[in-house]
Amino acid sequence: MRILAMTLAVCLLGGGAAAAKTVAGQWLTEDGGGVIRIAPCGAVLCGRIVGMTDFGPSGTPKDVQGRSQCGLEIIHELRQSEAGLWSGTITNPEDGRTYDAQLSVDAAGRLLVRGFLGIPLFGATQIWTPYPGVLTEECRMFQ
Repeated sequence: MRILAMTLAVCLLGGGAAAAKTVAGQWLTEDGGGVIRIAPCGAVLCGRIVGMTDFGPSGTPKDVQGRSQCGLEIIHELRQSEAGLWSGTITNPEDGRTYDAQLSVDAAGRLLVRGFLGIPLFGATQIWTPYPGVLTEECRMFQ
């Protein structure tokens, strides 16, 4: 009975550790057009654009307010709401709209980013992958 209890405890602890994978890191967006770095911002996490592929003749793309998208914070106030799930907001830099967001890491190590209004049921999920390439200070991506 003691071995069964210890085995159960190890399985539960192991499962909890796997579910609590952090969302921090550099992530390639689903369309491959950008890299977002999620890192601590004080007591919370935030995500900034650190890589882009769409550089036009005028240089770095701008957000809806005319600011450079390079370094722009688009994921805000991200807090772990339960084991393996982080909640905060995400802003679309092209139109300035902000949505509620839930982020988690799946078993394959991909980041699931769900944006929604009000309740998660009425949202959409993107799958981001770890970014293995090189980034410049000007947000250029090299793989």
